[in-house]
Amino acid sequence: MKKIALLLFFAIAFHTVSAQSKKKQVLLLGTFHFENPGLDVAKINSFNVMSDKSQKELENITNKIKKFGPDKIFVEWNYQKQDKLDKFYNKNTDSLLHKRADEIVQIALRSAKKLGHKKLYGIDYNNTDFPYDSLVKGMTAANQFDLIKKNEETMKSYEKDQNEKIAKYSLTELLVDINSKESNEDNVSWYLETAIKGGKTDNFVGAFLVSEWYRRNLYMYALIQKLTESKDDKIMVLLGAGHTAMIRDFFKHNSDFEIVELPTVLK
Repeated sequence: MKKIALLLFFAIAFHTVSAQSKKKQVLLLGTFHFENPGLDVAKINSFNVMSDKSQKELENITNKIKKFGPDKIFVEWNYQKQDKLDKFYNKNTDSLLHKRADEIVQIALRSAKKLGHKKLYGIDYNNTDFPYDSLVKGMTAANQFDLIKKNEETMKSYEKDQNEKIAKYSLTELLVDINSKESNEDNVSWYLETAIKGGKTDNFVGAFLVSEWYRRNLYMYALIQKLTESKDDKIMVLLGAGHTAMIRDFFKHNSDFEIVELPTVLK
């Protein structure tokens, strides 16, 4: 009898430890901007997500997200304007889906409505600087002509590669590609291999630009942590791919979370 009681004790203890150590799953869904405002340094062509083909794909993608079942969905919306996001979320869904091509509506809102969520969570932090023009001026003043050439070649190569994919890939293929290991590494490497070197030895314009980009993403990561509750087993983060590439590295060092890859969800 004592042996049975002891075994029962260990079974309960093991279950308790396992429950406590269970990691939260996070789906990091990086995207290109569906409604391309042309504000990024690299100039990428627009992709028509409102076509019948893309709309069918979006239905399939969001059905798969529903099956994954995130408890919260975080989006690239100024966290200080959550009240406006709440009002936006409660507008006529069908009307928004037919009028707004942006990824927050087409993926996040569509998914959240299917899941019966009451809201989306804005986590963007906009009080940072991105002095790209100053970076180029700093490179020129420092006579970093090889670096300028490398930067220009990197931008042209990226634009060419992405525009070719936009011309031939389906929406699903584009999203899978932009969330690939290679794409994530390319997104981060420009900051740590090229931009950070910009400027003379006493001019840290490059390092400043990189630190501001890190700061923006760290603040978003902090908001994800603060808004994720103990009861949340799964979350989804929908941001521009440049953000998710960096935030992915933050999550890798967080033992409370495990990253779920997009192809796993879409299979």
